[in-house]
Amino acid sequence: MSSKTSNFVSRSFGIAALQLKLDETDNLELLLQKIQRTKLRYPWVKMIVLSELALRGVGAQHARELPSPEEEAFCHAARELGIWLIPGSMYEKCGSAVFNTTPVINPEGEVIARYRKIYPFLPYEKGVTAGDQFVVFDVPEIGRFGVSICYDMWFPETTRAMVWLGAEVIIHPTKTDTIDRLDELSMVRASAAMNQCYIVDVNSAGAQGVGRSIIVGPEGETIHEASVEEEIVAFEVDVEKVTQVRERGMKGLGQTLKSFRDGRVHYPQYEPGAVSPALEQLGELKVPE
Repeated sequence: MSSKTSNFVSRSFGIAALQLKLDETDNLELLLQKIQRTKLRYPWVKMIVLSELALRGVGAQHARELPSPEEEAFCHAARELGIWLIPGSMYEKCGSAVFNTTPVINPEGEVIARYRKIYPFLPYEKGVTAGDQFVVFDVPEIGRFGVSICYDMWFPETTRAMVWLGAEVIIHPTKTDTIDRLDELSMVRASAAMNQCYIVDVNSAGAQGVGRSIIVGPEGETIHEASVEEEIVAFEVDVEKVTQVRERGMKGLGQTLKSFRDGRVHYPQYEPGAVSPALEQLGELKVPE
């Protein structure tokens, strides 16, 4: 398939983002029910995405070694429905470490990747170890997807790294129950525009979150912003539009990724052994008193 805009071929793909009203409890049966009902109502949907820690909510004590019975239940659902499934995230126990992990499950019910949150929400997300690997994966005949989790978005390097690795759609499960949700929405829009990609940012509602999930396109356009209530947000991305925008520029203007590719600047913060006297003065990472 040619990527040239003169040979435009649609690469549309149906996704459903499930902003569910969830309690801080075992939600497995509810999640499986919602996934099944979503596919029944929207048979054209090929991928379903849940919010961060949708399975049980906050608490490293919920950690399980993976694969776990809960992950296997999600795999069964994906295989039965023939969908890609990103079941939010769950706490993964690995030796003495606990990670906040998002499995990526294909329509055959196989876990093809597990993304470990690189920036746990410290100092609040206690007992959680940071991951150190980016995850991108290919949906055949559609494009390349990347995965990040909640607080990762506050570090623009994470999105840029996935885009550098070829990601055209970023799946971003979130669990925000605080007053900074409006700030996160601005980050999602800015990140999509700067990286010329789709971003699917799925928050929870109810006891777990304040809702307001947002889907943004590669020119920073809001495809849908949810309310604070439960919503099933079904939509289509056209990944060929990402190619168009990256080649021609956002709104026919800035060709950001080409400029980044061609730049020759060396960023001081990324030099080996780099130390910032200004940041060192900020002190310990701890809960404010």
